[in-house]
Amino acid sequence: MRLRAGLARGRTAFVVCLWLCVTAAASALADAKRGAYLFAVAGCQHCHSAKGGALGAGGEALKTPFGVYYGPNITADSETGLGRWRRDDFVRAMRDGRRPDGSFYFPVFPYPSYRGMTDGDLNDLWDYLRTLPAVRQADRRHEIAWPFSWRGLMRFWNWLYLDDPAPLPADPVLARGRYIADHLGHCAECHTPRNLLGARDPDRYWAGAEIEGRKSPNITADPKVGVGAWSAGELDDVLVMGMKPDGDFVGGAMGQVVDSTSALSKSDRAALIAYMQSVPPLQ
Repeated sequence: MRLRAGLARGRTAFVVCLWLCVTAAASALADAKRGAYLFAVAGCQHCHSAKGGALGAGGEALKTPFGVYYGPNITADSETGLGRWRRDDFVRAMRDGRRPDGSFYFPVFPYPSYRGMTDGDLNDLWDYLRTLPAVRQADRRHEIAWPFSWRGLMRFWNWLYLDDPAPLPADPVLARGRYIADHLGHCAECHTPRNLLGARDPDRYWAGAEIEGRKSPNITADPKVGVGAWSAGELDDVLVMGMKPDGDFVGGAMGQVVDSTSALSKSDRAALIAYMQSVPPLQ
């Protein structure tokens, strides 16, 4: 009797353990699937994948007034990618712009925007990054002159400009739209002008800027120079197809951004459009 009872308890414990393992595996897959959505919406593939190169292996160039920066390898390779990183290392990089060894990233990596991402989104994104096939490819050295190449200056820059995220609107739709715009999609990184130290001008939010030698347009609700005269349907066409109300198509870096905005779910896209239409007009 004792043996039979012990075997019964053992079978029960095995079944419970198996169920927990299967549930945990399914949860991890779900998190990684949602992380893939965040990866696409945040446009990670554009800066971290060179044309013709492996996904996430780095090498894409971004030209700035300070020099040329190259996106690093974010695959799971243990020597040249994130293979030895911990989850906390990733969160610190995304929110504070710091490497695992404590050194600083340059703000061409939009950590000032990603700083506002939720814990859940950062965890899901990390789970997805861990699924990227490891590619051994060393990071390309940035082509920037001293003193801008000195990472120690970023301590001063962060002290001046790395602020806590502003509170989201009370309206849940506008809150979701702003979260997508300001943090996941980091629209202000390209559409807000910067000062001489490369920090965004908060008084000129979305008023247009220059990036890679091209003018990024004003996307405030101004009806003359912004998108204030565009309907929700016309804004949706731009986000999904890159087609403007006049029938022309966006070009340059915005062409890549459309790859990300078109990946948005219908509800997320509607929230983003609602927020865009609420941004105060600026000329």
